[in-house]
Amino acid sequence: MKSIDLKDIGLTEEYIQEASMYDVNLHIARVSVQHKDIYKVITEDGECFAEISGKMHYDAEYSSDYPAVGDWVLVDRTSDEHGHAIIHHILKRKSCFERKMAGTAKDYQVVASNIDTVFICMSLNKDFNLRRLERYISIAWDSMATPVVVLTKADICDDVQGMLIKAQSVALGVDIITTSSMSEDGYLDVKKYIARGKTVAFIGSSGVGKSTLINRLMGEELLVTKGLRDDDKGRHATTFRQLLMIPSGGVVIDTPGMRELQLAAADLDRTFSDIEDLAQNCRFKDCRHEEEPGCAVREAIELGRLDEKRLESFKKLQKELKYQELDSKQRENEKIMNMFGGKGAMKEARDFVKRKNKR
Repeated sequence: MKSIDLKDIGLTEEYIQEASMYDVNLHIARVSVQHKDIYKVITEDGECFAEISGKMHYDAEYSSDYPAVGDWVLVDRTSDEHGHAIIHHILKRKSCFERKMAGTAKDYQVVASNIDTVFICMSLNKDFNLRRLERYISIAWDSMATPVVVLTKADICDDVQGMLIKAQSVALGVDIITTSSMSEDGYLDVKKYIARGKTVAFIGSSGVGKSTLINRLMGEELLVTKGLRDDDKGRHATTFRQLLMIPSGGVVIDTPGMRELQLAAADLDRTFSDIEDLAQNCRFKDCRHEEEPGCAVREAIELGRLDEKRLESFKKLQKELKYQELDSKQRENEKIMNMFGGKGAMKEARDFVKRKNKR
């Protein structure tokens, strides 16, 4: 079994110190694959299968309470020669890219954790969408990782410079690089962000070229790649999240394509810093940037210095984020008000049903 220096894949003194607070018989490992209830973890003795302890399963209230790809965990063994390793603890996440799970009040899914750089991939075809890019950047900033926009498939775009300018208009303070799958050195700009002990993650829609870039970084065709469909939309190549050790140092996390990304949390102040700066000059502090007199934001739109669609996107994300911040009880009360006209009306309805059943 190959011995691994865990510091090569991101282990720091902070994690070692935190781990020392637990049972000395437990070992530090990093989650490399999450597939339903079965995990793979990387230990000092190599990669092995693992599962969570019964106590962790019992205590878990939300999906985020379970281990995710990129997590540093404590396990009872460093190999699965005599059975799966058991995960007992998750060490504190220094960064966490997450999204809201559909149909739930407060639950969210950890896409990947303990990331240094998030590569937001978007291809220069019909997948190119500034509003989606704003959403990705907002979540990336909130995750505590550093976002980098990667515009892929430059070889099939007739106006790369024009598309780059559009991306720059919304990716304020974010590095943007362009790549081409047709060029052998198309991934070199990406490689500059990768080093020993660093963790990078690739996110984006299906078919934007994430797997192709990762294969270049790995130096082999390790991940399956698929071309575009007839409608220019991507096809899923990656079906689960996984962490891979890059031969030249560092690790990369590959994620399945995500065309829709519901907010769990977001840093709108940083993503829309241009609107926030303009708003400082509005006549009223509580300006909604609609029809109020002295609105600096509306003035910027009229002068062509701000795209109205960007303001609409900002308001939409604000509204979505505000709704996410409501706890489940508040949302339940909101539903009751909408459905029955309040708790009193609902109680009257229940009493009526009870009286009717007694007859």
